[in-house]
Amino acid sequence: MVKFAALLAGLAVVTAFATPARAEEKGAKKVPPVLDFKMKRIDGKEVDLSRYQGKVVLGFPANEFGRQEPGSNEEIADFCKANYGIKFDLFSKVVVKGEGQCDLYKFLTSKETNPKFAGDIQWNFQKYLISRKGEVVKRFLPQVKPDSPEVVKAVEAELAKK
Repeated sequence: MVKFAALLAGLAVVTAFATPARAEEKGAKKVPPVLDFKMKRIDGKEVDLSRYQGKVVLGFPANEFGRQEPGSNEEIADFCKANYGIKFDLFSKVVVKGEGQCDLYKFLTSKETNPKFAGDIQWNFQKYLISRKGEVVKRFLPQVKPDSPEVVKAVEAELAKK
C-alpha cells in the first residue's frame, strides 16, 4: 500500500510520479506539462520540477485561506519538520489563487491548460495526481485526506501503468 506523509494546514499539494511527456501533436498549441515548471524550494533554490520523477508528494505552502500560513519560509520549514517529521521537499510559499497566482497554479486551474480538472483552489490541501506522462489525471478536493481509499486507489492505479 502507498503511504503518505501527514501534512499541515496551509499546503497545497501536487502529487507527481514521473518526467512529463514532451511530445506535441502536429499543429496543436504547445501546453507545458506540469513538471516542466521551475519553482523555488523552501530554502530559496530554484529547481526544475522534472527532477521529482518518481516522487510522491510536493508541498506548496499558501496563505490565501484564512491566513493559515503567515510564517516565513524558514518558519514553515521548521514547523513542518518539528511537528510532522516531513522529509520530502517543501517549496517556497506561493499564491495559488487570485492576484499574483504563480504560473504552476495558473496551469493547474486554467480550463485552457487543464480542461478536465480546472477550477479555483477551494481551500488548503487541494491535491492533483500527475501521471508518468506529466498529465493531470485526478483532482482531489481539500476534504479528501491524502491517505483516503479514493486517493490510495488512484495513486496505485497510476503506479501500475507503464
